[in-house]
Amino acid sequence: MRSLLLRSAAALALIGASAAAMADPRIEINGGRSYSDGHWTNTAWIEGIWGEHTFGHSEFSWAPAASLGFVNGRHVARYGNAVSDDVWLLGGGVRLRYGGADDWYHHLFWTSEIAAQAGRTQELSSAGEFVNSVGWTGEHWTFQIRHASNAGIKGPNRGETMALIGFAFNP
Repeated sequence: MRSLLLRSAAALALIGASAAAMADPRIEINGGRSYSDGHWTNTAWIEGIWGEHTFGHSEFSWAPAASLGFVNGRHVARYGNAVSDDVWLLGGGVRLRYGGADDWYHHLFWTSEIAAQAGRTQELSSAGEFVNSVGWTGEHWTFQIRHASNAGIKGPNRGETMALIGFAFNP
């Protein structure tokens, strides 16, 4: 299990290093609240988005994405200590958008990542999770709804659903 986590982290680091070589990095720092099974907790994320590329001659575009997230542990008496761990997630994937840079709807996005994690809870119980976000991004602001779970591959895994707000900049 630990070997899988280390291999996944190494693969994500290589993906991140490759993506870092691409032009136009954008950094987004987000914070908010995460909800699962009737209980809220704090969460924070830092995300890197690199140069946008179009799919052929279409209006669809994609950009490499990498993120590091933290979900604060919570104690729910009926689960004992199983949900008290803090969880760190390190992910990589793509951000998809539609339309030209001047279209109002080009600010809407969907990000999909695969993440390795440290820490286990009833909500996030696997060595890896799928992280999906839908949101809006402006020049310096970002708003999004993010969900992390293992898609039912291993139970229990209730997932975490987050409301995030953040600021963005190009270094």
